[in-house]
Amino acid sequence: MAKERRKSNRTKEKEVNFQERVIQIRRVSKVVKGGKKLSFRAIVVVGNEKGQVGVGVGKASDVIGAVRKGVADGKKHLIEIPITKSNSISHPINGEGGGAKVMMRPAAPGTGVIAGGAVRTVLELAGVRNILAKQLGSNNPLNNARAAINALSSLRTFAEVAEERGIPIENLYA
Repeated sequence: MAKERRKSNRTKEKEVNFQERVIQIRRVSKVVKGGKKLSFRAIVVVGNEKGQVGVGVGKASDVIGAVRKGVADGKKHLIEIPITKSNSISHPINGEGGGAKVMMRPAAPGTGVIAGGAVRTVLELAGVRNILAKQLGSNNPLNNARAAINALSSLRTFAEVAEERGIPIENLYA
């Protein structure tokens, strides 16, 4: 029993450093026999600004419940991304989510996060400080956030590429 107590304390400490931001709250309705049943959908981005980020969606009859469910869903769908020493990404990348496309490029230190809407929120909570990003196609916040997550999840480090090719990392720069 003492072990279980220690374990739960450890998980609570880990969860403290996660930040959450609500991207969108939308009132949705379902048509039932007695009329329309209203509920709320919340899109939430969860991240620790150290390379972990996730997007979650929650639905409930009240806003607070929807946000709480969205945070829980975001924590379930966390991804780990490699961030360079200059707080950027290692190479240009594209991502897709539904009808939305996102294009991302690394930027020099001091550039800042040049991105809009949901993509900006995802990048900030991931811990990326210098990046250029552009949303293409749909302007739906959920699809744009998912496209950003898709792009970030396909990032690779130089070490991973070198290992994949079976060559020393020094030969990549030549």
